[in-house]
Amino acid sequence: MSPRPGRRPGRSGARETILGTAREMFAANGFERTTIRAVAKRADVDPALVHHYFGSKVDLFTASIALPVDPREVLAPVYEAPLEDLGCALATALLAVWDSPHRDAAVAMFRSEIAGGDSGLIRTFLLEVALDPLVARIDRPAGTGRLRAEFVATQMTGIMLVRYVLAFEPLASLPSEQVVEVIAPTLQRYFTGELPG
Repeated sequence: MSPRPGRRPGRSGARETILGTAREMFAANGFERTTIRAVAKRADVDPALVHHYFGSKVDLFTASIALPVDPREVLAPVYEAPLEDLGCALATALLAVWDSPHRDAAVAMFRSEIAGGDSGLIRTFLLEVALDPLVARIDRPAGTGRLRAEFVATQMTGIMLVRYVLAFEPLASLPSEQVVEVIAPTLQRYFTGELPG
């Protein structure tokens, strides 16, 4: 009796194999250059099995970096914000996740990626998933969008590390509204301010 066509049956541990493969490929190649088909090929499974377990590529990335929430939902208000409000919108969205019940999972993810000595997944998340949709909007003058995004990433990672992972006081206990008030203008300057010529 010949096997039925369609999805190759999932072997035991296939989900973990897909996840480990995706983590390596996202870290090495970035988000855009990593495809579900390529992950499936390296994991030796059918692409349909990857979709079955994880859905979309963003969902696969979210699982591979162990994010406690869907970044598309968290950052939706940032992408919809007027250009002049991006700094405040991003600071508010960032702290809303880190000061939520997801805090422990977010801290664990960030700590494990930093401790592992491979910053590929964090770099991919910040520059290709979180900030990439904003690059075209902040690319003024032309050619500065990526640099602006990288400056924004320095502020984001700094707050995550110092406030939540290292828990420096009094910053760690400062109400999030006050943190937003302090960092939003800096983020906005990175988004739209003058850059050295």
